[in-house]
Amino acid sequence: MRLLFRAVSMAMLLTLSLLTVGSGQAFAAEKKTYKLGYVVYVGFMPYAWMNNAGLLKKWGDKYGINIEMIQTNDYVGGINQFIAGDLDAVGVAGMDALTMPAAGGVDSSIVLLNDYSNGNDVILSKKAKSIAELKGDTVYLVEYTVSHYMLQRALTMAGMPGLASVKTVNVSDADIASAYLTTDTIQNVASWKPMTDDMIKGVPGTHVLFDSSKIPGEIMDALIMKTDAIKKDPAFAKALIGAYYEAQAQWMKGDDTSKKMVDVMAKAMGGDVPAFESQVKTTHFFHTAQSAYDFMTSPKTKSNWDMIRTFSFQQGLFGQGATSVDAIGIQMPDGSVLGDKGNVKLRLDASFTKMAADGKL
Repeated sequence: MRLLFRAVSMAMLLTLSLLTVGSGQAFAAEKKTYKLGYVVYVGFMPYAWMNNAGLLKKWGDKYGINIEMIQTNDYVGGINQFIAGDLDAVGVAGMDALTMPAAGGVDSSIVLLNDYSNGNDVILSKKAKSIAELKGDTVYLVEYTVSHYMLQRALTMAGMPGLASVKTVNVSDADIASAYLTTDTIQNVASWKPMTDDMIKGVPGTHVLFDSSKIPGEIMDALIMKTDAIKKDPAFAKALIGAYYEAQAQWMKGDDTSKKMVDVMAKAMGGDVPAFESQVKTTHFFHTAQSAYDFMTSPKTKSNWDMIRTFSFQQGLFGQGATSVDAIGIQMPDGSVLGDKGNVKLRLDASFTKMAADGKL
């Protein structure tokens, strides 16, 4: 009986052991999947390489998560997916992070600064030779975007009273190039590359009146995540930023891998290498975490955000309930806040970039 009891006991222990091991393996296999969305734009093309080269898997494995890359065909639609919770992170223009999720009440954090436009955004005219000559004329653009902001800055820098100096007409980004090329009455546009390159080539004599190199650091591209999600689990932010700066390091080496990376990014944009490199030349990428951190924490960045929020409020982009430019709080990396400290909805979180710069990811 003792031997039988011992045999049964051993069998039960073995069964329990196998069940424990099996459940442990199942638990280990159940990694959480995070989704990153981006649209085709030069500033976001390193994401395509990160996916292609296996960097997302490498860094996801390091932090015990899966990362799914999703290319969205509709920029605004992608941001709406983020707001709805269908995407865990999304690439956006900095101003749009403020005027869409933040203004909509979604507490969001900029965890990665990709680049800023350094000539990619342009104001063109078939007849005017200076910004001053636009006075009283009509400018076609995608309203309430960085093009609209750039026009405001160009007008004020020319000593004019901002948008009140001109008339603006909304036109979609899908239609603006063809409209400029085929419609004689459309004389002035504010848009971005590669559409503006097509306009310049297609309409001889087109004048470049202004471009974003005159306002460095103001039209930026960034990656946003929901603040609460980062607090609950920072693994996604750490993995993405680790993968991003590894990709940037590969790009800067100038070896066969970097050439392959450029080729992948160019194809992901639907063009060739020369066309891609033309846009890279007018985009200021932050190729190192230290350079991005220095920019995020500089006093100039805070003043840039002050101009961005002022424009956004003046254009009614904070919503009908906003009665002041201070309605929405924007927290800077040093903890200071532009606007309402009790209603912070956008945060510049430089902590993960700092970790990358210090080699702590």
